[in-house]
Amino acid sequence: MKQTHCTILLLSLLLFPASCTKDFKEINQNPFFPTQTDIGPLFNTVVQSLRLGWNEQFYMHNETLYGITQQAARTSVGFDNINIGTEEAWANYYKALAHIREIERRLDAVDIEPEALNNVRAQLKVLLAYKTFRLTDLFGDIPFTEAGRGFEGIEFARPKFDAQEDIYKFLLGELKWVEDHINTFPNPRTAGGSPYVSYGNFDTFFEGDMLRWRKFANALRLRHAMRMVERDPAFASPILKDIIENNLPVIGAGEEVGMWPGRQDWVNESVIWSFTEHNKLRMGSNIWQHLSENDNKNGSGIFDPRARIFFETNNANEWVAFPQVPDANTPAEGGIPYGQHRDFNHSIKGAANLYSPFNYYLVRDDRFIPEIMLTAAEVHFIKAEAHLRGLGVAPNTASAESEYTLGIVASIKFWQNLVTGSAIWEMKPPILSEGEIFAAVNHPRLSIFTTNEKLQLIYTQRWLDAFRQPWEAFALWRRTGATPRTGDAPEYYRFPYPPSEAANNPDNWAAQVSKMVEDSPRVKVWWMK
Repeated sequence: MKQTHCTILLLSLLLFPASCTKDFKEINQNPFFPTQTDIGPLFNTVVQSLRLGWNEQFYMHNETLYGITQQAARTSVGFDNINIGTEEAWANYYKALAHIREIERRLDAVDIEPEALNNVRAQLKVLLAYKTFRLTDLFGDIPFTEAGRGFEGIEFARPKFDAQEDIYKFLLGELKWVEDHINTFPNPRTAGGSPYVSYGNFDTFFEGDMLRWRKFANALRLRHAMRMVERDPAFASPILKDIIENNLPVIGAGEEVGMWPGRQDWVNESVIWSFTEHNKLRMGSNIWQHLSENDNKNGSGIFDPRARIFFETNNANEWVAFPQVPDANTPAEGGIPYGQHRDFNHSIKGAANLYSPFNYYLVRDDRFIPEIMLTAAEVHFIKAEAHLRGLGVAPNTASAESEYTLGIVASIKFWQNLVTGSAIWEMKPPILSEGEIFAAVNHPRLSIFTTNEKLQLIYTQRWLDAFRQPWEAFALWRRTGATPRTGDAPEYYRFPYPPSEAANNPDNWAAQVSKMVEDSPRVKVWWMK
């Protein structure tokens, strides 16, 4: 029993360093305790890596993805320094991956009942899955199996590229392991009586709530099984079936996943910087058509309450959309709607601000507005598509309509909650009551019961809900080709690899480019049709 206690204490020390000298001489020399760091801060470093990069937001999101997805309009030719953004996203991932590999190595070395490590392993697998899915969806094939292992030997210094298909199937298998092994009971113990190991206060993501970790894992399974279902229905459909028919726990209303600055004690200065420095994003005519019945400048045509959360009026206090496909006669846009002078004089957006900008407070609030990763509404919309199309489950129009309606309600409530929770948001848009939300959802332009274009409506609303996740809207457009669009779709299906990969991993990079024929946005990622 004494030896068991010592083993448990060893795991505790990984997270909460302490002195333990009685019978523990070897413990104090354990390689789990390098002088540089221990496993708890390492895990928290991985959590912190989920924050979006400043240049990633500027060059990949604002400069590129918002225009491709048409969730907004870019008002003029941009900076076109996309490599600055891709380098940052690439480096962020591989630095975090090295930390994940090191944590895995340390967990493998622990002399303890394997079951006692199930929860901490599960949490790590979920973070690995989210980060890896996100990177491979942006670039396609990436180094993975051999990556992040440079500390293991020189043979891993230049890792080979893995096929996106293999990465997807591996990660979905890892998330299934999470569902099968995570223990969500309070203070769980193994069959042998040992307490489960915990990251304790170093879990700043879900604060040790194992049920939310489980829900996030299943929601990621749902998202990415749907993403690949056109390419490999035999693999993806059983995953959809498992989650939907068995009613496995997934992220629900009020549990939206994101990086929340106020809760995690950091200040998110990157968003307003990316908008201020870029200053070229405005409400486009495409998204405006799905928020308002007409172009009335007084906003009388607005039927979707999220319009006043996503955007605001121009300097003349008018609702004006920038043409999604401008011509030579389109007046040039200017102004300073994202300048932080508006903290002191909100009304001044600059005389040249002719078109509706993003709502200032949505991009300005650096404490309460989260960097969104997955919403309850998205989960409902995925289920709605599965029921409508019969993907993994039998076709059921009634279930599709129900999930869609729940998705709309969840989306409106989520965005309204962000407004009400913001301490700095002035002149807040009207907050709808339950009855008013019900009325909005039953508007002819939002109601799924009054249209034959049910699938298109599901895609449209999922696209709208992903307003601050342009990378997710990008994935939805690439998979379906059915998100709202004005004009011809660009041949832009992925980001080129950052130049550093060609410089640092030349042979494997060259082999990968040869396989693709060209390292260009025209190359489709694996799960596209």
